[in-house]
Amino acid sequence: QSQLVESGGGSVQTGGSLRLSCVVSGFILDYYAIGWSRQAPGKEREGVSCFSWSDGSTLYADSVKGRFTISRDNAKNTVYLQMDSLKPEDTAVYYCSLTDIQVATITRSCRGDYWGQGTQVTVSS
Repeated sequence: QSQLVESGGGSVQTGGSLRLSCVVSGFILDYYAIGWSRQAPGKEREGVSCFSWSDGSTLYADSVKGRFTISRDNAKNTVYLQMDSLKPEDTAVYYCSLTDIQVATITRSCRGDYWGQGTQVTVSS
């Protein structure tokens, strides 16, 4: 069964850190760009980060640059999002996604062809 399963969300105070994990099964990561997005209550889903192995490019939303880091462990078929210096405005449900590598290379974005179920991150002030 092909699926993406996120974990690692939780509640932290401002300035804290969390590492989100996304275990990917049934997909070969080399064929996809990997991405993280988030959706806060009452807001549209926002792209947070997108990594494409084909050219090694990594994109981050301006709001998280310098604080979030995307990575992957091929051996574990797992994608990570390290989140440091968290702020209350980072509160959202976070989703990992896979995007066809050719589409991602052309569009330089992770539109998300496949999605996980999401994990809640809450940052209190």
